[in-house]
Amino acid sequence: MELSADILLPGPGTAGRCLALTAPISFWGGVDPRSGAIIDARHPQRGQCIAGTVLALPGTIGSSSASAVLLELVHAGRAPAALLMNEPDAILLLGLVVAREMGWPTPPALRLPASQQKALDGRWLLLSQDGRITVR
Repeated sequence: MELSADILLPGPGTAGRCLALTAPISFWGGVDPRSGAIIDARHPQRGQCIAGTVLALPGTIGSSSASAVLLELVHAGRAPAALLMNEPDAILLLGLVVAREMGWPTPPALRLPASQQKALDGRWLLLSQDGRITVR
């Protein structure tokens, strides 16, 4: 199966197992920036690790500090391999923009509707630079 996603922030082609979150998340206080673990006690996927995954986000819970958490994840080598977002979150994506300005390798961010994200959970995904997603 192949899907097409809109590119929010380009990046290299990448691959990884999809972690499709079932609820929106706040990176500030919801994700440990050192390990990549989901630490929000109320989140359904608490305890799972986002590091190296293709992280599908049905939504985000805003905090102006979300960009700092994502920046820390990139710096620690614990960032997702890619982000699939239902809607762009400028504050969260700012973390990737700053990481790039610092010369750090960053994951791509793509827009894919939440209605298409659920079926990808646990599947191996190949993401091309042009926004194609191949499901294995």
